[in-house]
Amino acid sequence: MNWLVNVVRPKINSLWQRRETPAAENLWIKCPETGQLVFHKDVEANGWVIPGSGYHLRMGANQRLAATLDPGYQELALPEVAQDPLKFRDEKKYADRLKDARGKTSMQDAVKVATGTIEGVPVTVVVQDFEFMGGSLGMAAGEAIVKGLETAAERGTPLILFAASGGARMQEGILSLMQMPRTTVAVQMLREAKKPYIVVLTNPTTGGVTASYAMLGDIHIAEPGALIGFAGPRVIEQTIREKLPAGFQRSEYLKDHGMVDMVVHRKDLRATLGRICRLLTSKPRPARLPSPEPASSEAEAALAHA
Repeated sequence: MNWLVNVVRPKINSLWQRRETPAAENLWIKCPETGQLVFHKDVEANGWVIPGSGYHLRMGANQRLAATLDPGYQELALPEVAQDPLKFRDEKKYADRLKDARGKTSMQDAVKVATGTIEGVPVTVVVQDFEFMGGSLGMAAGEAIVKGLETAAERGTPLILFAASGGARMQEGILSLMQMPRTTVAVQMLREAKKPYIVVLTNPTTGGVTASYAMLGDIHIAEPGALIGFAGPRVIEQTIREKLPAGFQRSEYLKDHGMVDMVVHRKDLRATLGRICRLLTSKPRPARLPSPEPASSEAEAALAHA
């Protein structure tokens, strides 16, 4: 009887138990646009862009910094802020939400700042990570953005900001909304220092972020298909009670209507940023770089009309 209970029954049960596949063994990514299944390594090698459809997946802050800057860049220590100043609680405590987001992303908050070079041109880069509570703008994120703008002004470098956010962080109330004028003042500080401010709008860039520092750049670049706007299309349709045009609030639509200077595929983004930084800072072109493609004239044309 012991043999039947201890050996045979566990083996039978194991045949019917569902095996959980570890995350590391999830080898396929499904395209949100077409439903195409693509090998994970192929997507990663393609800069987190689906090879067939060209759909741009979100990139984490660390991935974005590594893909943009030359090797050897340095992340900056960011100012500390009060944790959960309003003692906010909805379905769960805000402090617990922060803890979960930090465990998931290994970041202290939604923004990272780094200094380094792009094709030899010194720059300061600010990156928002949508995986950290939707890239929402709170006190910590606001302090990080102000720190990046101040650093660029002090070091005399262009500032490149990658925006990815759902808006202000509701758990911090008015303290979150105060970051909109604070970051706007910091942008003006950089402008007074006569240093370039380049904004890269990624999917999505919405809410109070769009209503402040994300739309104050000297040059606005958008990734293909990115959702960019203050309120979402569904909210607008319900408000005006009209059907919106196809592609409304997407990168290509906004470029056609003058809100974005250029739409750049991720594979060309680093070269485009390097070229713009050289043009705006009058830096010579490094001898090791290949000659620009004819399509690169879009950057010069956008600068002429900025």
